[in-house]
Amino acid sequence: MKVIGLYTGKLNHIGEKRSATGIYKQSVNQVSVDELGIKGDIQADKRFHGGPEKALHQYALRSYEKIIKRYPLLHRKAKPGMIGENLSAQEMNEHNVCIGDIYNLGTAIIQVSSPRIPCWKIDAKFKQPDLNRFISEKRLNGWYYRVLQSGEITIHDEFQLQQQPNPHITIDTMLKVIHGQADNQTTELAIHAVGLDPQWQSRLQKKYHLA
Repeated sequence: MKVIGLYTGKLNHIGEKRSATGIYKQSVNQVSVDELGIKGDIQADKRFHGGPEKALHQYALRSYEKIIKRYPLLHRKAKPGMIGENLSAQEMNEHNVCIGDIYNLGTAIIQVSSPRIPCWKIDAKFKQPDLNRFISEKRLNGWYYRVLQSGEITIHDEFQLQQQPNPHITIDTMLKVIHGQADNQTTELAIHAVGLDPQWQSRLQKKYHLA
């Protein structure tokens, strides 16, 4: 599980209303990260991206493969970095990454905090009106990390798993909970998963009336 892509971006604009965005990323060989993510990387809409609980975003390579299979004409666009992620690595995906996983990566330490929820800007960037819905329905969301220890990350650094407190609460499982597709036991386990973004915990507790 080595880093094969690092991506950072400047402030840009997208859509008919020229909304601010950081979805346009450029590939780099090394980054410095702190509690707010990659230093110099722009996250325009802090309601949905950025901040300590969404400091870094990773997107699975095999999700791009599924996008291309569904939308063959996007084969030139659907490449690592295009969804707005910061990290790309082989073999990591929504079915083997769990909420709360802690990794050493370069000299940094990062922890999986929540799935990413896709927004309209993906449709706008790819000029594909229903891509956002497809990603959501197929649970190809990607996921966020919080940064537990600042450091440097370089291409080819290896994700070294240090702790996995919730081995049964994968990103895919958490998305099923979010969409109301999980049983009660799984839902309760997910809501109380160690390392889950507190905002998601509060939101899901209210949704399912759990303390």
